[in-house]
Amino acid sequence: MTFAEIQNQAKSDWDSLYHGQAPHILIGTATCGRAAGALSVVEAFNKELAKRNAEAKVAEVGCIGLCSLEPLVTIIKPDSFAVCYNNVIPQVVPTLVEGYVLGDDPCLDLALGTLGGGEGEAVYIPELSRFEHEHRLLLRNCGYIDPGNINHYIANGGYSSLAMALKMEPAAIIEEIKSSGIRGRGGAGFPTGRKWELCRQAPGETKYVICNADEGDPGAFMDRVVLESDPQQVIEGITIAAYTVGAHDGFIYIRAEYPLAIERLKLALEQAKNLGMLGDNILGSGFSFDIEIVEGAGAFVSGESTALMYAIEGRRSMPRARPPHSVKSGLWGKPTVLNNVKTYAYVPLIIARGADWFSSLGTEGSKGTAVFALAGKMVSTGLAEVAMGTTLHELIFDIGGGIRSGKKFKAVQIGGPSGGCLPESMLRTPVDFDSLHKAGAVMGSGGVIAMDEDNCMVDTAKFFLDFIQKESCGKCSTCRIGTKHMLDILEDITAGKGKIEDVDLLVELGEDIGGGSMCGLGRTAPNPALTTIRYFRDEYEAHILEKRCPALVCKELIAYYILPDKCERGCEHCVLACPVEAIGSTEKGIKVIDQTKCTKCGSCQLVCPPEYNAVVKLSPPSLVPAAGAKDKG
Repeated sequence: MTFAEIQNQAKSDWDSLYHGQAPHILIGTATCGRAAGALSVVEAFNKELAKRNAEAKVAEVGCIGLCSLEPLVTIIKPDSFAVCYNNVIPQVVPTLVEGYVLGDDPCLDLALGTLGGGEGEAVYIPELSRFEHEHRLLLRNCGYIDPGNINHYIANGGYSSLAMALKMEPAAIIEEIKSSGIRGRGGAGFPTGRKWELCRQAPGETKYVICNADEGDPGAFMDRVVLESDPQQVIEGITIAAYTVGAHDGFIYIRAEYPLAIERLKLALEQAKNLGMLGDNILGSGFSFDIEIVEGAGAFVSGESTALMYAIEGRRSMPRARPPHSVKSGLWGKPTVLNNVKTYAYVPLIIARGADWFSSLGTEGSKGTAVFALAGKMVSTGLAEVAMGTTLHELIFDIGGGIRSGKKFKAVQIGGPSGGCLPESMLRTPVDFDSLHKAGAVMGSGGVIAMDEDNCMVDTAKFFLDFIQKESCGKCSTCRIGTKHMLDILEDITAGKGKIEDVDLLVELGEDIGGGSMCGLGRTAPNPALTTIRYFRDEYEAHILEKRCPALVCKELIAYYILPDKCERGCEHCVLACPVEAIGSTEKGIKVIDQTKCTKCGSCQLVCPPEYNAVVKLSPPSLVPAAGAKDKG
C-alpha cells in the first residue's frame, strides 16, 4: 500500500468519526484524567448511550494540559458548536446525554467553554484566556486525537514528514535541522542538528538512536503526557533521525513508573510497524529501522545520557567521563544519537514546515517553543506550551492563573531538582536557555514549581538537596561527599544550629561541586542552595541569628500555642486530634499544649474550628508564654 493510499484510508476513518452525522464524545484518559476518575466517566457514558440506544461515539483521548480540571469531556455535534466540560463525574453524565447529546441544551452551567481551533491547526481547545498565551506545537493533537488509533495521527498530517524525509539526502535533513536552530529539550540544550551531523560523520556501519523518556524530575510530566496523548509524533521523529544518521536500531528508554505511557507506546509501535512506518523497507524506501522499549532502572541519574546507555546495556547506571562523546562512542561503543522525547517530536514539524518557520519562533539563542509542567501553588496546574522568550510572569500568572488562595507569590523553582529558585523580582525573566542560565537557574526538562509566602526557602533548598544527594550515583566524590556536606549544613540551619559562616561555606562548596562533578546532575546540584542564598539570604540570616523561620515551616524553630482568649472551653477537637496527647486543659477548661511532648505535626491547628481560630504557630518558640503564665485556671 502506498503512503497516499494509507492517507486516504486514515482520512476516511477520521471523517467518519469527526465529520459524521452522530455526536462524538471525547474523554481525556491520560494519567491525570484517570487519577480524577475518567474511566468511570467513560463507563457511565457507554452505559447511558446504550440505555438510550443513542447513536453517539465515545473516544478516549489524551490530555490537553488542564490537568487540574480533569476529568474533561468534549461533546462535538454535527452542525453545532463543540463544548468542553470539566470535573465531570458519572452522576452528571445522564444530564449531558439528555441535554446535549440527544437534545439542544448545551448545559452551559456545567461547561468549561465552547471550543475553537488554534492558528489554523485542526485542534480543539477551550476558549479560555490562558490559551491566548500559548503556542501549541507538540500539544496540538493532545486531547483531540485517539492516541490508540494511528489513523487519527496520519489524518492530521502524521508521517508525511517521514515520507518526505525518505526522499531527501541525509545531509539535506541535517542542514534543515541545523538551520532551524533547535536545541535539545532534555535540559542541556545542545544543538540537535550538530549532534546528528557528528554522528553521521562518525566512522562505523552500526549506529544507534535513543529516545530519553526517563523523566525523573519532581513535578515534571511533560514527556509522559506527550507519549500518552500523541506517541506517533515521537516515533516519526525518531525514525527520521535514524534515517539521517544511518541507524537501523533504536531504543526508547522510559520510566517504569509510566505504565500507561508504556502501554500506549507499545500499541503505537505495533500499529506503525503494521502500516509500514517501521520495520523492513519503510514506505518502499529500502531503509529499515525498528524501535525497542527499555523500561527504566529506577534511578534519577539514569536520565543522564551515558548512564542511560549503561542501563540499556544491562550495566549499573553511572555516568562516564567524556570524551569520547556518545556521537562517536555511545551505546555498546557505537556512534549514538540520544535526544529527549520533545526534541524528536519537533522534527516532523520542522521537516514539514521548514527551518525558517521554526527559527522564526522564540529568541535568538533559543528557537521554537517549550513545554512546561506547571505545579506547586498555582491555580491552574497542568501543561503549557509557549514560545521561547515568554516571561515567567506570563507563564505563572496569565497561564497558571497566579497563586492559590490569594497568597503572595514568593519564588519559582524551574529546571528540576537541580534548577534554581527565582524571586518575584525575576518574574520578567524570559524563559529560554541563556536568560535562565544568567539568572542562576536552568531550563531543565521543563518543570515549574510555584511557591508562596508559606514556603521557607531554606527548607526548600534542603528538600531538593536531600533528593539530589540520595540520587547521586556516588561515582565522583565531589558530588557524593560535597552534596552530603551541603545537606548537613542546611539541616543544621533549619534546626537552629547553624552558624553565620555556614552561608559562605555553602557558596564555596556549591561552586566546587559545580566545577568538579563529572555529569550534569552534580554540576547543577548546588543550584537550589546557591540561588536561595543569592535571592533570599535574609531568610538564612533569620534562621541562624534569630533562630526564627519567617515562613513558620522549620519544625525546630516553631511552636504551636493555643490563645486563651479564643479557646472555646467545651471544644475538644484539638485534644482528640493530638497523636501524642500533648494537649490538656486548665482548671477553667482552656486547652494548653505541653511543649515538651508536642511533635509539631499541626493537627491541632487543622482541626480548630475557624470560628475560634485559637491555635497559632509562633517562631521562634521562645515567644510561647511560660506554662501557666497567663492561662492558669
